[in-house]
Amino acid sequence: MSSSTGPLNLFGVAQRGMSAQLVRMNAAASNLANAGSVSATEEGAYKPIRAVFSEDLDRASGLATVSVSGVVREKAAAVRQHDPDHPLADPNGDVWTAPVDENAEMVEMLEASRQYQNMVEALSTAKQLMLDTLRMK
Repeated sequence: MSSSTGPLNLFGVAQRGMSAQLVRMNAAASNLANAGSVSATEEGAYKPIRAVFSEDLDRASGLATVSVSGVVREKAAAVRQHDPDHPLADPNGDVWTAPVDENAEMVEMLEASRQYQNMVEALSTAKQLMLDTLRMK
């Protein structure tokens, strides 16, 4: 697949990678924001989300890049807690909380952030090399 402006180059690959990592960070942030949320039913409890990526090969340049195939809900089961004083408690005194592992979400955000920073560093290096080339006499 090639872009409408021609074959992919480093800047296009980096842009797609950065966009994918932003989706990944947004999913983790959504999960963290909903950690500890409570529902009256198991079905109503928040389920964590994950970005799903796929590879895109640009045949014209031979470069492979990433695209976001979608964002899906995990199949994790809600956590039942006995809290008879909670306003959402069912007749048994139970509420359902989101099955979000806050530590795992923080690791996910840190990893996405590192990958994003790697793309920024690659772009910065490419820019510097281009400037050095233009300054040659």
